[in-house]
Amino acid sequence: MMLINIITLSNKFMRKIKKPKTIAKKIVDLMLDKKASDIKIIYVEKLTSLTDVFVICSSDSSPQSRAITNHITDELTKHDLKPWHIEGYQHLKWVLIDYVNIVVHIFDKEARDYYNFESLWSDGKIESIKEQ
Repeated sequence: MMLINIITLSNKFMRKIKKPKTIAKKIVDLMLDKKASDIKIIYVEKLTSLTDVFVICSSDSSPQSRAITNHITDELTKHDLKPWHIEGYQHLKWVLIDYVNIVVHIFDKEARDYYNFESLWSDGKIESIKEQ
């Protein structure tokens, strides 16, 4: 019985988002609310089975990374979209929020430069967002 409950709970959080492009745009708006910079959406659904979309941004500080992360998770939870997994929240250099077919990456500027994430996925369609 316990195993069935764990599987049911796991499936609840691992639901695929039905309109990933629409939700990706919402995530961009939430990033902009907290003054994130260098925001990009990378569409990778034709390249990998890991996810469909990456949404990435840079922050100027640990408090800003925390604020961006909290704002995204809080606002999407209001729409019954809960992350399957969050990683890096303790150190705030690179925070990953996994919504299964959308994965959000929040980098500090040093980590963003070091990992050069966009070059890893340069075969995907990359959309740069103009900051407001």
